[in-house]
Amino acid sequence: MRVFTMLPMRHWREAGPAAAAAEAAGFDAVMTVELGHDVFTPLAFAAVATERVELTPSIAVAFPRSPTVIANQAWDLHANSNGRFVLGLGSQVRGHNERRFGITWGAPAPRLRDYVRAVRAVWRCWETGGKLDYQGEHYRLTLMTPDFSPEPTGLPMVPVTIAAVGEAMLRVAGEVCDGVRLHPLCSRRYLEEVALPRLEEGMRRSGRSRVNFDVFGGGFVVTGPDLKAIADGMEWARKRVALYASTRTYAPILALHNLEELGAKLHAMSVAGRWNVMPAEVSDDTVRIFAACGTYNELAAVIEARYGGLADAIELNFPVGTPAGLQRELIADIRHTPHRFEGFDTRW
Repeated sequence: MRVFTMLPMRHWREAGPAAAAAEAAGFDAVMTVELGHDVFTPLAFAAVATERVELTPSIAVAFPRSPTVIANQAWDLHANSNGRFVLGLGSQVRGHNERRFGITWGAPAPRLRDYVRAVRAVWRCWETGGKLDYQGEHYRLTLMTPDFSPEPTGLPMVPVTIAAVGEAMLRVAGEVCDGVRLHPLCSRRYLEEVALPRLEEGMRRSGRSRVNFDVFGGGFVVTGPDLKAIADGMEWARKRVALYASTRTYAPILALHNLEELGAKLHAMSVAGRWNVMPAEVSDDTVRIFAACGTYNELAAVIEARYGGLADAIELNFPVGTPAGLQRELIADIRHTPHRFEGFDTRW
């Protein structure tokens, strides 16, 4: 099992030291998330402060940025980290695209498939010096002059992973990507019964191998030294579950666990602006559907029970003040959890 952790994002001076500490602790990757701050800049500071750890946004919202803009940002991060960057993309939901970014909405799965192919076409142009001539359903890219082309890197192509929840997007991930970033509102049952079969269907379409495809997470990990820390972590997870469950996009996951009524109630509360009282509607049992919860002594066992044999990577964020040596021990134990991913196949 590979273990990722989140970088601090608000203060850029914190990103490099945090990444170096994560690398020393044995984490496999450091990641950012596109919420209130820029998703790429902390990764640049992390790149120059580390030597081994993987660097990835999880995720960057694709459609407000052109494929060429994303290609350029990823190229420089990949080159300056000596090939350690993994591009994580996502579509976001309709409301955010239309009302936060001002982007015209359409079926996201076919558009993101086209987007990934367009980004790779730009990279091939830069690496090989060939003509840019991408003719897709949504993107047509035909102009790339020498002044606007970065130098070839001599590195493997940047791996691309996408966020996926619904069945169509899961198929796209398996078909054209190197991995998938499963949503925090994801259970072991959803992973086993819905996500993996759709991912494997997509892989069969393009002849991709599961051993070269990274399945990241789904769900939360709540841990700490004692039961109080677990209780505090569950409260944080409860708030996240309430937020995500109020979004109708994620209704199929709730339906699998007979939680449709909860989702409808939370959605109505969100429309009414009752955000502060929504978490009280989420029971402990519901939190545990979506969160692997255990003290440090239980951590490796609960992660294996939740993810073993299905997912390849998880996110783990230790409470502030957790000793570095203890982090190394716990990560080493978690990494024994069986998984299928062996490495990206990103040959040109």
